[in-house]
Amino acid sequence: MTSKVKRVVNVPVATVWTSFDSARAADSEAVSNPIMMERWLDSMNYEQRLALCEENLVQTQALFGREVVVLDENESWVKVAVPDQPTGKDERGYPGWMPKGQVAEVSEWNGKEGPIAIVSGRKSMLYATKPLMTLCFQTILPVAETQGEWISVKTPLGNGFLLAEDVDVYSGREEVPLGSGSDIVRAGEQFLGLPYLWGGMSSYGYDCSGFSHTMCLANGRVIPRDASEQARSGMDVPLDELEPGDLLFFAYEEGKGAVHHVGIYHGSGKMIHSPNTGKTVEIIGLEGTMYERELCVARRYWAEPEES
Repeated sequence: MTSKVKRVVNVPVATVWTSFDSARAADSEAVSNPIMMERWLDSMNYEQRLALCEENLVQTQALFGREVVVLDENESWVKVAVPDQPTGKDERGYPGWMPKGQVAEVSEWNGKEGPIAIVSGRKSMLYATKPLMTLCFQTILPVAETQGEWISVKTPLGNGFLLAEDVDVYSGREEVPLGSGSDIVRAGEQFLGLPYLWGGMSSYGYDCSGFSHTMCLANGRVIPRDASEQARSGMDVPLDELEPGDLLFFAYEEGKGAVHHVGIYHGSGKMIHSPNTGKTVEIIGLEGTMYERELCVARRYWAEPEES
């Protein structure tokens, strides 16, 4: 393999597992290609969903077209790092294991430079000569050509087409506009009612920090993947000076222990968040809840100190 060959996710969303033997029989539709995400999610009961967290089965997810760095491999699996998800676990990106069948070897892949199309709604159909697959919010693909109401994009499977109305097109990643705090809130509101998924980083389901990470990403801000690290970065905000779009962090022992949850301040004493297994993305008031007791710190990623 030459240095020009890169490994790129070739399914709508690839789950990144803790180990090559973490996936259960119940997870077969999530480790196949093509994947059957809705069937997998619908087939799991509460206990099976909870086990993704409680038994430390899943680390994160990576979307179609995301480049990954291969760290190790065996006959059927590759250990990868996901560079677009910053973490203290590995400076190369968020680590974990993916099925080999969900990663393509692509020559001359350049997802970092040149014009890009970003899926701007919850989901969008990718077409070739026929409907190919459903892509998720914030899937990013290189643009090959604009053809009226269609955008021709490069993919790990060859060129495809997306409806222009389903994507935002920019001349490069650095041109993605830096949204306001209210823009971060609006991005999150389209997912109200979406069931929580541990490790989730797609519009099939988010975990708490996957939700905050993705809504910031949609507004031009790349922040750490995990809540504990999100709480240590960004601009510190006094809890009596909160504005919509600020991230709120919650810790055990009534705010004095380890950070275990993050939400996005919605305004007027409310937050929008992806709570936990069995619940859905919601807007709730903080007053009188366990969240009010556990609130420990707030961070602002949508403005620099001199801008706020």
